[in-house]
Amino acid sequence: MTQLSYDAAGVSIDNGDELVERIKPFAKRTLIPGVLGSIGGFGALFEISKEYKEPVLVSGTDGVGTKLMLAFKLNRHDTVGQDLVAMSVNDVLVQGAKNVFFLDYFSCGKLDVSIAERVVKGVAHGCELAGCALIGGETAEMPGMYDEDEYDLAGFAVGVAEKSAIVDGSGITAGDVLIGLPSTGVHSNGFSLVRKALFEQAGYTVDTELDELGGEKLGDVLLTPTKIYVKALSPLFKAGVVKGVAHITGGGFIENIPRMIPDGLAAEIELGTWPVLPIFDVLEKAGNIDHKEMYNIFNMGIGMVLAIDPARKDEALKLLADNNEPAYVLGQIAADTTGTQIVLK
Repeated sequence: MTQLSYDAAGVSIDNGDELVERIKPFAKRTLIPGVLGSIGGFGALFEISKEYKEPVLVSGTDGVGTKLMLAFKLNRHDTVGQDLVAMSVNDVLVQGAKNVFFLDYFSCGKLDVSIAERVVKGVAHGCELAGCALIGGETAEMPGMYDEDEYDLAGFAVGVAEKSAIVDGSGITAGDVLIGLPSTGVHSNGFSLVRKALFEQAGYTVDTELDELGGEKLGDVLLTPTKIYVKALSPLFKAGVVKGVAHITGGGFIENIPRMIPDGLAAEIELGTWPVLPIFDVLEKAGNIDHKEMYNIFNMGIGMVLAIDPARKDEALKLLADNNEPAYVLGQIAADTTGTQIVLK
């Protein structure tokens, strides 16, 4: 009878241990006050600051989706870690919370330490941009579950908010102004349609160079990492000028903006008030996608939408400008006459 081992079954304990040692310096750079212990323990510990009178924990979890398939194709693994962090910390951020720690889950068919190291280095970079600590994670080598050159990612973010300062949209009223913060590209949503439209239907490849994209390779444009909005929004939360925030992720404008709006009200969005990034025009034409459908899937160049009292609009815009953050007035809040809570005009 053959004597078996874990290694013979396709799981390398040594590779897992090597990865932990390689990523410890990345995690160390993300440490913030409150972190207790270090990477490698059974559970991660974090002490909430006593500056909070009534601290409320805010959590979020997400992945990168099929954008990872582009990373596989291009053999470029240094940006998807930032995507992973962004998708969760941005969701936590819109509640007015300060992100404090993040955990990642990396699963694969065969652990390539070099690739996993690059991914986690990107995760750590994303945590630095978000001001939170990479406090722990899990690496799962699962032969037979994935092909040897495939991996998947999941992330988990936790933030803290003062109970009295939670931003939940409940104070939004008719007449409030909607301000949009630009995205860096497609971010990390809608990539199943992206791949079908661009690669299957239009016949493009990751190396295709299009004039509409300034001559950049299509793969490079699509892999542009998701923007993390902590730097942009933190001063506005501190000043108390934000009534509600919508993170424009899967479901685009049409599904996400109503999530911050009280019943009986609607967002009136004036199309043409911001520059739609060229990649979305390319996608719409390549896939022959209905124009309105684009706003139900993609961010269309806007990653965050803020609801602001009109009396504080100029203050909010100045705070953003002082922080070198572009912003666009997209429309306003009005009575909901359609039952959809959003109107694209």
